[in-house]
Amino acid sequence: MTINTNEALTPAGRPAGIPLDEGFLRPPSRLEKVVGPEWARLIKGIFTNPLSVLGLVIVTGFILVALLAPTLAPPPRPGANPYQIPRDGFLPEPKPPGTPWNKNAPYYVPAWYQLTGNEEWVHLLGTTGGQYDIWYALIWGTRTALVAGTAVVAASAIIGILVGSVAGYFGGVVDEVLMRILEIFVVFPSLVAVLVLSSILVPIFGRSLWPAMIALIVFGWMGYARLLRGDILSNKERDYVMAARASGAKDTHIILKHVLPNAIFPTLVFLSLDMGSIVLSFAALSFLGVGVEPGYADWGQIVSFARNYIVSLDTFWYVIVFPAIALLLYGLGWNLLGDAMRDILDPKLRGKAG
Repeated sequence: MTINTNEALTPAGRPAGIPLDEGFLRPPSRLEKVVGPEWARLIKGIFTNPLSVLGLVIVTGFILVALLAPTLAPPPRPGANPYQIPRDGFLPEPKPPGTPWNKNAPYYVPAWYQLTGNEEWVHLLGTTGGQYDIWYALIWGTRTALVAGTAVVAASAIIGILVGSVAGYFGGVVDEVLMRILEIFVVFPSLVAVLVLSSILVPIFGRSLWPAMIALIVFGWMGYARLLRGDILSNKERDYVMAARASGAKDTHIILKHVLPNAIFPTLVFLSLDMGSIVLSFAALSFLGVGVEPGYADWGQIVSFARNYIVSLDTFWYVIVFPAIALLLYGLGWNLLGDAMRDILDPKLRGKAG
């Protein structure tokens, strides 16, 4: 592009009428100065990309439900374990939505409950077989999903990032040893391996969140390690890394300060997608009877209670539809966020992401 030096210049020093992005650098924004250009583009894109906005709305809705669980579904009495689903008797046949709540109802009626048109507690979404209240299970099951999912994803990501960073940066024998160990874990079919390990851990930890969480972590870190290793291999020979080595910087400093911040973005996309899939895996384990104890507020447990009525969904549709919607929306929210982050960070899609 040829510039006529006789043309009027703007205060920024570029010819008038030429857009900023046509060969001229614009001054960095305040956000870019604080977090850097890549992080600034990611943050800005998340709040402007329609997919990520919809995903944020869905995920934020679940977070609010988890925070407001004591108000949305109070326990049957003060001091009771809120994660234990109250039972309205022991009848095997589910009751439809709107059925009066006779036993173990929440100990008080919150102000918002007047919006339902009822002055006393009813089973808003019906009950499962064994008379577990579906509304209560879904509300407190949201906390279970967020806590278990976040813990599993965080632990898996930390292990994977540590292994991937060391293998990718140092290479050689270290890389070979770590990758061979990783391949041993990859060989096992993931769900079968998690199911077997959970079954082994149940006698040790009892029927709780721990067996399933530990098993999901043990067989869930490999994707992070392989993805980050590949990105670090392409980043560690960049000029800024070579300059840091030449200046005598320690390997730990180079990894944490120069390599990892510039290679972590694809891993963040994987992490967001993993948040949705881990909860589905956790629900599958509960459905198969390896998860939490019976009556614990967990979405997979509610689906498990519905197994005897799958052939009668024309009558007992509510026992499967409501927990299925919760699982669908939770996975959809995190997947929308992950897809939007991929579009924002992928140079090939950068123009489409706007």
